[in-house]
This record gives sequence, C-alpha cells and structure tokens, in this order.
Amino acid sequence: MKPLVAIVGRPNVGKSTLFNRLVGKRLALVEDMPGVTRDRHYHDAEWEGRTFTFIDTGGFVPGDKDSLLQQVREQAQLAVEECNVIIFVVDAREGITPADDAVAKYLRKSGKPVVVAANKLDNTTGQMQALAAEFYKLGLGEVQAMSAEHGLGVQGLFDEVVAKLPPKEEDEDAEAPPDDGIIRVSIIGRPNVGKSTLVNSILKQKRVVASEIPGTTRDPVDSPLTYKGEQLILTDTAGIRRKKTIAHRVEQFSVISALKVMERSDVAVLLMDAMEPAVDQDAKLAGLAEERGRALVIVVNKWDLVDADQRRQETYRESLKYALKFVGYAPILFTSALTGSKVEKVVDVAVELAKQFRFRAPTPQLNRLLEHMVDNHPAPIVRGKPLRLYYISQVTTAPPTFAITTNHPEGVPDMYKRYITNQLRKTFDLRVPIRIFFRERPGQAKRQARKKPHLQGKS
Repeated sequence: MKPLVAIVGRPNVGKSTLFNRLVGKRLALVEDMPGVTRDRHYHDAEWEGRTFTFIDTGGFVPGDKDSLLQQVREQAQLAVEECNVIIFVVDAREGITPADDAVAKYLRKSGKPVVVAANKLDNTTGQMQALAAEFYKLGLGEVQAMSAEHGLGVQGLFDEVVAKLPPKEEDEDAEAPPDDGIIRVSIIGRPNVGKSTLVNSILKQKRVVASEIPGTTRDPVDSPLTYKGEQLILTDTAGIRRKKTIAHRVEQFSVISALKVMERSDVAVLLMDAMEPAVDQDAKLAGLAEERGRALVIVVNKWDLVDADQRRQETYRESLKYALKFVGYAPILFTSALTGSKVEKVVDVAVELAKQFRFRAPTPQLNRLLEHMVDNHPAPIVRGKPLRLYYISQVTTAPPTFAITTNHPEGVPDMYKRYITNQLRKTFDLRVPIRIFFRERPGQAKRQARKKPHLQGKS
C-alpha cells in the first residue's frame, strides 16, 4: 500500500494549514458530498515519483496544561505506531514549549523517521532562520524552516519526506488490488463492534482474538477462505493498542487502520453496532470506501440484542440509508456474529459485489443506453449551446469506470452526472462505486482554436 505520513504537533502550530498546502488544495472540514458531514484527515499526494498518504492528526480537545501535554504525547505515539514518516510541526516564532519537548523525547526513542517543520516563518531573513535553528536542540535531525500559509519551504519539506520513506515496493502505486481470482475482503469498523467475532463466525473457528476490550487486534490478520468454490482472503482491521503508551481516543483514528487494509481489498465490510445509531465515525469509514472506489457492504451487527420485529428492521434500514445516503447503493445486512445469524449472507454479498467491482460492459450496449438516456432526458444547455454526448466506453474496472465524449466536458451539471450514474446502476444492476469522466473528441480543441480568429474577424 501507499506509505503513510502523519502530521503531528500541538494545537495552533498550523498542522491543518500545512496539510492543505501539502495535498495541494484547501480541504474543508465539511465534506462537499451531498448527504454527509465528516472530517477529512487524509489525502494522497505525489512527489518525485512517490505517492503517499498524508494524515492530519488534528482534533485536540483543549484542557488544562497537563491534559494538553498528554493529548499531544498520545497523538504522537499513535502516529509512530501507524505511519512510515512523521512530520513534527512546531511554531518557530514561539520557540520550544514543554509540549514540543515531550513529543520530541518520545519520537527520539521510537526510532521512526521524523521531519521537523519549523512553521510560521513568513520570510527568509537571517533572523527567521535563526528562530528555526533553535529546534535542532530537539535532537531530531534536520529542521525545515517554512511557512505553510505562504508556501515557503514546502518543496524542501517534500524532499525530506520522500528521502525518509521506505524503499518503494512492487505495485505500491496500484489503484486496485491484483486481479488474480482471489477476492479480498476487509472488515472495518469502530472498536468493539465485533469485527474479530465476525471473522471467527465466518471461518467457524477462533482464527483471530475476539474480546470485549476495544483494540484487541493489533495488526491486520489475513484469513484465507474457500467458500462455494471462491477463494477469499478476509482481513480483520488492525486495532489500536490500549496500553498507556497509545492514544485512548482510538475511534477518531480508526480510519488509519482502515486505510491500511482497504488499499488491498476488493470489498469493504463496514460493521456497525445495532445498539448505536450511525455515528460520524461510521460515515467517515463509509466515505473512505467510496473515495477509494471499493465495493461496500454495510453490516449491522448484534441484531440479536434488538427486537427482531421486521418493521423495526426496516425502520432501522431507512434511517441508516438517510444517514449514509452518499453510499446509498451499498447493501445493508443485519446479523449477529456471536450467534452466527446471517453471517454467510455477508460472504454471499461480498462475493457478488467483488464480481460487480470488476464488471465490464459491452461497448455497443453502453452506447445504446447513452442514446436512450439522451432521448428520454435531453442534456441541458451549456454556455448557450446544447450539451452533446457523442459516445461512451468503459475504460477500466475495479471500480467500473466510464468515459463519455462530449463537446463541453467541464460543463456537465452534477445533476446530469447523477442521472447518468443512476441509469448505469439500474441497467447493469451495479451496487458498487462507479466512476464517470467526460472528455473532448480528439482534435476538438484544435478545431475550436481555428474558429476563434474567424469569429473575431467577423466582429
């Protein structure tokens, strides 16, 4: 999978500003996808031929000095556990604080690669460089003087990060798991929702440790399985250790564990607790599957603890669809991992979704569908001209990805994009993520360029 690079530091040193600068866009804390509000704490970036994932570990709750120090220290510890390289952000104008010193002490002991980012240096004068030099006292190696707000020193920081990444692995940049006939299924979810119990119930043996203590699973555990002639690998998401040396606020960071296993999965099984309604963290994990383009099945566990009345199940299903409407295509199942009720249905659906994940549509059928869509719902007017959709083709699978040739690729309204997506789902019965992009006809830009002088001459 892609290496993980964590950004740590105390509050108000500019972690989120640096995160936005490094990933090349202003990522709002409120997602712009309709139907969900969730934090964005991760994003892929590329530099000098290496692709990696930045993780912004912000989100401290302010408290008294001792509590704040503990939160800062715990967050650094979590980053050390989960990530390949750490960017330690400090406020160069304020100098070394007790919180900075506490984190640096832990990072030195860890042996993990660290880059110190001396932030808030808004010019390159000798005085500013001297402020950065103070942080060499932390004993973490090179210090990068920079300003996240103004973009100063960002290239040097990128160079340092790439230099400290582990050697590049084969297929590290692959956007989809290998198509080798093996179905890879990751089990994701908040701590203590029953992930390990579900795996054991499917395997009908105690393959992984199951405990009521959240965070029992310390590393991703792969479990091979042959089911109705299909070869599968179930991966139980790594939890976060609950020793004193590890962050206690694990739910906020379970996305890191999900990132690790989802990169190599065809299908993600999002396990939820029937005793709790959908929470923000469930939305984060569902959104992660959508963004990574992975098939998703939502499984409500511990249904044996809830009244088994069918009407109540339907009510729960409808409320869940509303809360997670941005993945409304995903199947929803109700199970009890403890009793084994409906656990085989989880595998059945995962196998079905894995096949849809690699579905390929015949091009003639696609273009007949496009013609039908345009006839029944004509494309809108864009910049005073009709939007024309010429033809469609499927360019790749995992997930199914389609390209539509049009005269205005940048002008297709979101509403019309959703209409096309829904028609593709309905026609091919797809319950997996779908990607659609629009492109010009070959030579269209040149034709338009030739027209411009002629039009100017007439005016």
